[in-house]
Amino acid sequence: MAAGLMRHLAGDRVQVHSAGTRPGTALNELSVASLDELGIDLADEKPKPIDPDLLPTIDVVVTLGREARVEPVPGVRIINWDTDEPSERGIDGIERMRLVRDDIHDHVRHLLTELTTSEPSDPTKGHRQ
Repeated sequence: MAAGLMRHLAGDRVQVHSAGTRPGTALNELSVASLDELGIDLADEKPKPIDPDLLPTIDVVVTLGREARVEPVPGVRIINWDTDEPSERGIDGIERMRLVRDDIHDHVRHLLTELTTSEPSDPTKGHRQ
């Protein structure tokens, strides 16, 4: 969801890679539907694990949720977004996913502003996560 939102907002200003710490076998249908409401198409996406060869070339890795963990990599900033969980308040289904999407959208907008208004810490790195 975060990668789709970042691609949508950033266009070609930021290079985005998407991977999971424990990828499933399919995308969450409600997540896909909530992004589709914003005109974001995930038809070409599929769950995949983090590529250990790509990881050291990334400037920023974002993990989502309390359980996602990525081992530290020298020179790579790892941040975690502990996102809203509406189900804890009894909100489920597409309404839940819209709230999650909107929370992640706020995080993505802030990160995009940070990435596009400051210089990369290592000019030899050409990727942004």
